[in-house]
Amino acid sequence: MITRLEVTRRAPFVGGAVFGAAGAYERIEGMAHGRLDPAHPANRGIALLDKAPRDAEGLVRYRSGFVLLKPADAAKGNGRLLYEVNNRGRIMLFANLCAGKPGNAPETATDLGNAMPLHRGFSLLWSGWDSGAPAATGLSLDVPAIDGFSRSIREEFVSGTRLGVHDVLKLSFEAIGEAAVTVRRTQTAPRTPVASIMVDNRTVRLADGVPEIGSIYEVRYTATNPRVQGIGFAATRDLISHLRRHGAELLGRPMTHAIGFGISQAGRYLRDHIAQGFNADEDGQRVFDGVFTHVAGIGRVFLNTPFAQPFRTRTWHEDHDFPEVEFPFSSARLDDPITGNGGALMRGDATDPKLIETNTSTEYWQKGASLLHTDPAGTRDVALPANVRCFLIAGTQHGGKAGMPRDAGPCVAPRNWHDPMAAVRALLVALDAWIADGREPPASRVPRIADGTLVPADAVGFPAIPGLRRPAAANDVSPLADWTNPAPASASYGVLVPQVDADGNERAGIRLPDIAVPLGSFAGWNLYAQPYPDGELADRDGTFLAFADAAAQREAIGDPRPSLAERYPSGPAWIRREVTAALVRDRLLLPEDAVR
Repeated sequence: MITRLEVTRRAPFVGGAVFGAAGAYERIEGMAHGRLDPAHPANRGIALLDKAPRDAEGLVRYRSGFVLLKPADAAKGNGRLLYEVNNRGRIMLFANLCAGKPGNAPETATDLGNAMPLHRGFSLLWSGWDSGAPAATGLSLDVPAIDGFSRSIREEFVSGTRLGVHDVLKLSFEAIGEAAVTVRRTQTAPRTPVASIMVDNRTVRLADGVPEIGSIYEVRYTATNPRVQGIGFAATRDLISHLRRHGAELLGRPMTHAIGFGISQAGRYLRDHIAQGFNADEDGQRVFDGVFTHVAGIGRVFLNTPFAQPFRTRTWHEDHDFPEVEFPFSSARLDDPITGNGGALMRGDATDPKLIETNTSTEYWQKGASLLHTDPAGTRDVALPANVRCFLIAGTQHGGKAGMPRDAGPCVAPRNWHDPMAAVRALLVALDAWIADGREPPASRVPRIADGTLVPADAVGFPAIPGLRRPAAANDVSPLADWTNPAPASASYGVLVPQVDADGNERAGIRLPDIAVPLGSFAGWNLYAQPYPDGELADRDGTFLAFADAAAQREAIGDPRPSLAERYPSGPAWIRREVTAALVRDRLLLPEDAVR
């Protein structure tokens, strides 16, 4: 339970700016103090909790930082809580969903972009679930460590990609003794030993130079003193449960409903939150009424296990053999042909939330997203439960949002700049109406085996665009027996990807105006270029290949795709208006986004 909410700061939000009928907002920062009974059935699944230090009452204590935005006049709010799971300590909602600026401490209303959730009267909450998140974010989690507990583990480092350029290799845990380092250029290449020096018990330096850009450095060592990281799930569960029962003083009014929202890692966290039973509180009551995951694929988060590393995310080239994908993948109850087990993401009882999952093309190529709505063998489409919706936002890459770069970056082709967030905003509003008013959301829109829009990677009919290099395969999905010493999988699940039209754009899913009335071919995949491993499936980047302006230009280079002049002799505007109007009618685009 939460024993105390300590408020450390409260102030008018962004200078007291007014957000329509919801009025001005207040920002409240503080610390949630909680404790857990390791013997309680709801907590028994938390790894290492039984070994954690206890207080005089036999309970395990933790602290979680939180940030709350609420209407200054609670009567002007809608009474509902939108809880965004932070991503490695970062608030993502304003920069992504709202097309604002990144950062946890916006200073002006302009920093918030369209500020859509504020205009609609939500209270917004973030809290610490990741004990590795920096304290400076205000979203830290303080949990006990298990002194003297040790295990041989492994970590991987790739310089120049997700975490920038590495001069040294910073370990997640204290090491006992020396570490053994190997390097390989690609995920499937053999490992070569590399001489290294232990600078201290958390730092390894290569004996000869710095890590090569794009290569995979694996460090094996004996780690000790892990924290009880799985408390992160309970910390979220208990804070939302507490506010549902006792939040009127802090929120200014009783909470009527709660929505959990997460992008990428945070979406995978929410899928794991459901799968591991944390959407039921210690009294068996539902925590989140609705959950919205964006670009999570079939993933979970590497958190509730000894020596967890929740920052990792499994793609073809990076973190491939770390825990993330685990049956069951789908919310539909299915049988696993590899393990013989059966199950579903949902529990099939009153604690299940209403769930909307949106993914981009990248999640089909990298994150096994087809397994959300097919059987594990990838042989047939499956019907999703009535409380679940699933959507492909066609022609988009993993990190798509407003202002995406259009250069090639580390890749062979220009990157995909398509912004999917208009669809995410519309579906978040639909989820809110579903839980608050009982109004059914739009039906799922995903590619399907039955109509030929979901196919094996080698069956995708990409046009013969000059210079186009297509991927050799999609990332596989396989059972992982032991992440500390992974072995090649003996069997894999049936991963499929979206089929494309003659222009190279995906046929199924939500086709926003830039895809339905395109200026080029948009893909959710790209390939690395030197100095990265040339030709390897890029981590999360997509591709955009523009159409020629005129027929003579495309004929000169042998491009089979009609030019802009050929396909839009009167310009594309009127066609875009028709597409936009249809999306608004289908509740896949908000009227204010249609105007934009």
